[in-house]
Amino acid sequence: MASTVSTAACVPCSHVSANAVVVTWDGPDDPQDPFNWPSWKKWWTVGLGLLASFVCSMNGSILAVAHEAISHEFGISDDAFPHSYWITTSWGVGAALFPLVIFPAMEDWGVRPVVLGTYFCFVCLLIPIGFARTFATPRHGPGGCVPLMSDAVASIASNVFFRDKARSTPVALYVLIYLGATSLGPVLGAAILEHLPWRWIGHIELIVTSALFPVFCAGLPESRGSAILRAKAQKMRREGKKAYTAEEADSTPLQQRIIRSLTRPLYMLFTEWVVFVAAIWAAFSLGTIYLFTHSVGQVYGALYGWSPVQAGYIQSAIVVGEVLGTVLSLSTNHWYEALAARNTEVPGTPIPEARLYTAILGGFLGVTGGMLIYAWAAHAAVHWMVITVGLALVGAGTTAVVISIANYLIDAYSKYAASALAAVGLAENLSIAFLPLASSALYTDLGFQWASTLLAFASLALVATPFIVIKWGKEIRARSPFMKEAVIERQRDTGVVIDA
Repeated sequence: MASTVSTAACVPCSHVSANAVVVTWDGPDDPQDPFNWPSWKKWWTVGLGLLASFVCSMNGSILAVAHEAISHEFGISDDAFPHSYWITTSWGVGAALFPLVIFPAMEDWGVRPVVLGTYFCFVCLLIPIGFARTFATPRHGPGGCVPLMSDAVASIASNVFFRDKARSTPVALYVLIYLGATSLGPVLGAAILEHLPWRWIGHIELIVTSALFPVFCAGLPESRGSAILRAKAQKMRREGKKAYTAEEADSTPLQQRIIRSLTRPLYMLFTEWVVFVAAIWAAFSLGTIYLFTHSVGQVYGALYGWSPVQAGYIQSAIVVGEVLGTVLSLSTNHWYEALAARNTEVPGTPIPEARLYTAILGGFLGVTGGMLIYAWAAHAAVHWMVITVGLALVGAGTTAVVISIANYLIDAYSKYAASALAAVGLAENLSIAFLPLASSALYTDLGFQWASTLLAFASLALVATPFIVIKWGKEIRARSPFMKEAVIERQRDTGVVIDA
């Protein structure tokens, strides 16, 4: 197919000649535009991203079930400090910091090279785990790769699905796979540990991850429109034509664009009230999942005499809850769509705050309610299935909260959603790294009942924040320069211009 270029727009840049043209799509129906891909290709691309995210995300918690065996082999004691949690802490630190440095590359080079490059590095960094000779064998590298793989799914979804409604299901699956794989890690680790030494957890993970790499190389297409256009422009330049994309014509040096991409999430975290609250809530939710991962062995071991392997299996209840939380989020999408008629800013367009109704439901009934059950049913005389229901409710509520937050930020911040989500991801992974360090002391000093009750009270306080955002949503968006641009984009898309 012949490439059509826009000759109306000259390139205002010193390194591009004055008569150069800017490469654009061949009209609104260009089949190369990812928004115009057939449904099967969109879901194939998203599906491969979800598979990569699933395989990588299990790495964060799969070794947690083997902490006693690992500590015993290396002579590590948790008497003075929970040293055994270093396995997860080092992973979480890498997950928090690496994306801030590497994620901007996805915007400059495209999704495919970053995903494949990150996945290859992840495979290489898994090798030392099964062959570790010291307890301090680092896991920063694998941890840093995981959020890049997960964020790639969100990027792919936004690249191929145009409308907010179309993105709802991919975003929900993106959150489910990330949380579900994290919670499933101890279950799979327990299944391996029951029959093999702990090192085989690392070996099997390496084998499975390596085997899938050729699949991603062969099957994952580039989904970022700017990268596809850049490849088209490069082909035209090889043919002797003076053609560039709009991004290539940008005279801003690459290092400045990277610095801007690095600093924007941090700037938004501390200047955008909504992003800050969303980060705190999501960080608490994710940190609690990891905290429960470590408390389960302590609680079920003390109450029912279960082994670490048995405690690892019971965490499948959290996975069941996460699936139910995803179903809840998808089944309540009609709330979001029904409120479009009440939007006075852009009539016919749903209100971003409507995404938060499900978070209220999940936070109150799921997370807070589940924690209270997990707290006050924690008695040896009470059947283990009762507190397991509490675990499932926490999983369901956490998933509903995180999906709602992700959808709200995507809707409210539009083109700045990646930076908003990056800020939230930074807080989430720091919480994953450090909050569960308090698990053993918390449940030992306060007791099983009051430790979980304290967490329930914190969850209840966070559930109140969406009410503020819902009530004063329009005023909050009017004061945010980032959200104002999102409103303008919505007005441009719908052809309706109304003062924000």
